[in-house]
Amino acid sequence: MDTEQWRARIRALAAELTGDDGPAADGPAAAREAAVDAARSLGRLADALDAGEGDGGGAAAAGRPAPVEVVVPVLGVDGCKAGWVGALLEPGAPRPRIVVAPTIGELVAMVRESTGIAVVGIDIPIGLPDSTIRQADRLARRALPGKSSSIFSTLTRSAYAAPTRLEADAVNRGLVGQGVGAQAFALRDKIVEVDAWLRTRPTVTVLEVHPELSFATMTGSPILVGKKTDEGRDERLAALAAAGIARPSVLKGQGYAADDVLDACAVAWSAVRHTTGLARPLPDPPEVFSDGIPAAIWA
Repeated sequence: MDTEQWRARIRALAAELTGDDGPAADGPAAAREAAVDAARSLGRLADALDAGEGDGGGAAAAGRPAPVEVVVPVLGVDGCKAGWVGALLEPGAPRPRIVVAPTIGELVAMVRESTGIAVVGIDIPIGLPDSTIRQADRLARRALPGKSSSIFSTLTRSAYAAPTRLEADAVNRGLVGQGVGAQAFALRDKIVEVDAWLRTRPTVTVLEVHPELSFATMTGSPILVGKKTDEGRDERLAALAAAGIARPSVLKGQGYAADDVLDACAVAWSAVRHTTGLARPLPDPPEVFSDGIPAAIWA
């Protein structure tokens, strides 16, 4: 068996460990966490095999990871006017399949009716702090020079419980000394929605992913041009193509725009990396607050 075959076999095993049919899928939390740790170790082994080829060129030399190989289905999700738009990546499928639903629960359930997805990545804060600023947000801003403004500080859980921005501002200032920006509060309903869904304990691995961090990881540096411009769209499409994600057959539709779809594709890319043990969390290990939900941004 040559190096390429070993690498593919290792990544496939890593994906099986974290899939719906994996040995720990229906087991206790400790078993699922151990399976994820094992998958990450296998991913590092595959990375070492990549490095061992020593050609000094290609994607790695340019600061870009090698194109991903989808070995189990994953779903990348971004918020949109219609609710949520998802990019479904499946083994052997030529392009991401785009799906839309009004709620996160409906979106995931709709996909799982026909596809056994292993990981759901979502562009939304997951794991809400009690009285601190999340390390995930601080570290992600630090990792995005020139694009750090795309990462806002997640509010405290108590602030999200407040019905108005004015009340949330007072609560958050009292707990962490920071006010509440319009963008942070505008996402309140979606953040609360995902938090409530996670508390139903969905039987699938769910990750927080930020598309700009994913794009920066796949290209080696942040994409500075705005995502809503033609240039920004084309640059992100090129980055996805180089990373192994083909252009979606649909880029926009009723209630979702091209930037929503491309963000969902970038999130799906990070979800694929998680299945093969390549994704890394910020922070590592994730923080855990009183809600018990690991808080980290994966890329």
